[in-house]
Amino acid sequence: MNNESTIITMQAHQQLRQFNEEFDRLCTTLESSPHEIFRQTAANLTRMSIHLDRISQQVAKQEDELKDLHALADIGQIINSSLDLSEVLRIVMDTIVRLTGAERGFLMLRNDNGELQMRVARNWEQESIQNADFAISRTVIDRVVEESQPIVTTNAIEDPRFGGQDSIIAYNLRSILCVPLTVKDELIGVIYADNRIRTGLFSNTDRDLLAAFANQAAVAIENARLFASVRQTLAEVTELKNLMDNVFASIASGVITTDIQNKITLCNRAAEYILARTAGCMMQNDINDCLPELASLLSEPIGLVQQFDQTIIGMEFNSSLPERGVVNLRLNFSPLKDAQSSTQGVAIVLDDITEHKRLEAQRRLFERMVSPAVIKQLDPDKIRMGGERVHITTLFADIRGFTSYSERTSPEELVSILNQYLAAAADAVLAEEGTIDKFMGDAIMVWFNAPIPQPDHTLRAVRAALRIRQAIRNLHAELPPEAHLDFGVGIHYGDAVLGLVGTEKRLDYTAIGDSVNTAKRIQENSAANQILISDAAYQQVRHNIQVVDAESVQAKGKSKPLRVYEVLSV
Repeated sequence: MNNESTIITMQAHQQLRQFNEEFDRLCTTLESSPHEIFRQTAANLTRMSIHLDRISQQVAKQEDELKDLHALADIGQIINSSLDLSEVLRIVMDTIVRLTGAERGFLMLRNDNGELQMRVARNWEQESIQNADFAISRTVIDRVVEESQPIVTTNAIEDPRFGGQDSIIAYNLRSILCVPLTVKDELIGVIYADNRIRTGLFSNTDRDLLAAFANQAAVAIENARLFASVRQTLAEVTELKNLMDNVFASIASGVITTDIQNKITLCNRAAEYILARTAGCMMQNDINDCLPELASLLSEPIGLVQQFDQTIIGMEFNSSLPERGVVNLRLNFSPLKDAQSSTQGVAIVLDDITEHKRLEAQRRLFERMVSPAVIKQLDPDKIRMGGERVHITTLFADIRGFTSYSERTSPEELVSILNQYLAAAADAVLAEEGTIDKFMGDAIMVWFNAPIPQPDHTLRAVRAALRIRQAIRNLHAELPPEAHLDFGVGIHYGDAVLGLVGTEKRLDYTAIGDSVNTAKRIQENSAANQILISDAAYQQVRHNIQVVDAESVQAKGKSKPLRVYEVLSV
C-alpha cells in the first residue's frame, strides 16, 4: 500500500504540471489572438475542472489509505502495549467499532473444548453489551469458522447467501462484517461487527482493513493468553514452592543438603535447633567447617554416599555441641538427585534422640522394678491419683545379719554386696511378673495382682520367694563365706489401696493398707532362709504348695496372734 500511495502522489503532481503548461499556452494564445482566447479558455477550464476532480478523488483515496495505515500502526502499538487479556480484548473491540463505524462489535474465542465463547461485546459508545443483547448471526460466524475467510455483507436480509436465515430476519440484521482470528494457521476465534439500521456500511476495503487488523489482534490475544497461562503457572509454582518451604520448615527432623563440594545448600528450622546453629551461618559453607564437632563423624558416611550412590540409615552417635552439651543423634544419609537422577550432593536427616535415650534409660531402670510384661500392659490413663482398693498378695524380704555384717565391712564393699543380694531378689520377683514397690535399706517390698490382674497372684508370690531362696544359694557359691547372708520372707493376702501418692512433681505408685503392714510383721518374725505365709494367703494356694505349721506371730498392733505356715516347696 505504500508503493500505491507513492504512485498516486506522482500522478497528481504530473497532472498539476500539465495544467500549468496549459495555462502558459493559454497566455501565449491570448497575446496573439484575442478572439480565439475565449473558446480555448472555456475548453481548458473544462479540462481543468475534470482534472481537479480526479486529483481530489485520488488525494482523498490516498488520504484514506494513509489514514488506514496509520490506524493499523496505532492499533499494533495499542494492542501490544498490554499483556492483560481482558484489557487487550477491550482495546481490540473498541478500535474495531471506531474504525468501521459499526454499531456493535463482538469478539469470540475458542475455549478448551474448541467451542466459540463470547469474551467481549462493545457498542459504539464504548460500553459493554449485556448478554440479553447478544443478537448476532451464527450463520455468518459458522461460515467464517468453516472457511477461515472474512465475510462482508452490506444488507444481510437481501443477501442471497444469508437472507433466508432465521437469525438474520429475527434480529433485523443489515450490515455485517466478520473476520477470523488465526495464529499460525490455527483459528482461535472471530471478530464480528454489525449495524442493525444502516445498509451498505461496510466495504471490501473495510473487510481487508479488518482482516489485517485481525492478524495483529490474534497475535496480541495469543500473547496475552500465553502470558496469563505463564503467570498462572508461575503462581501455582510459587504456591507449591511456598507449600514445600513450609513443609520443609515444619518437618520435626532436621534436614541438611550439601552439594558435591560438601557445601550446605539447604537447612530447615529443626536442623538449626538440633545443631544450635543458624541457617545463615551454615548456608553455602563447607559442612566440616560449620560443624567441626561432627566433622570426623560426618566425613566418612558422606564420602560413602557420594562414592557408591547408596543410602545409609540409622547411624547413631553422641557428640558435645557448644550450645547444648552432649546430644544423641540419629542420622540418615541419602544421595541428592536431580530430575535426571544425577547425584548432586547428599541429603542428611537428623533426629535428636537425646530425650529418647534418657527415657529409654529410665524405662530400663523401671523394668528392674516392674516386670516388662506388666509395663507393656500398663495404661497411664487408668492409673489415677488417690488409688483404688484391690486384692493383692504382698511380699516382704529382708536380709538377715546385714547389720552385724556392715559393722565389719567398708562402705564400698557393703554397697557392692547389698546390690548383689537385692539384684538377685529383684530378678526373682520380676521373673514372676511382680511389682517392686521399693527397696528399704536391706529389704524389698513387692506385690502381685496390680496394676495388672493376675488370677494366680498368691501362687506367683510363693514361687518368687522360692526363687529368691534359690538365687541366694547360687550367690553364695560366688561370694566368700563371710559375705554369706540370707533373706527372711513374709507373704500375706488382703485388701490394699493401690495408686499414685504424692504431688504432681513427685509421685509414688504404692500400696497402702493393713494387709501391707501385716506382711511386713510376718517378715520380721521369719528366720534366715525361712518363708512364712499367712493363713489368708495359704487358703489361696493350699492345693498348690507344701507347708508346715509355724509358731503364731504376735504382730504389733494386732489383738490376736497370726497363724502362719512355713513354705517348703510348690
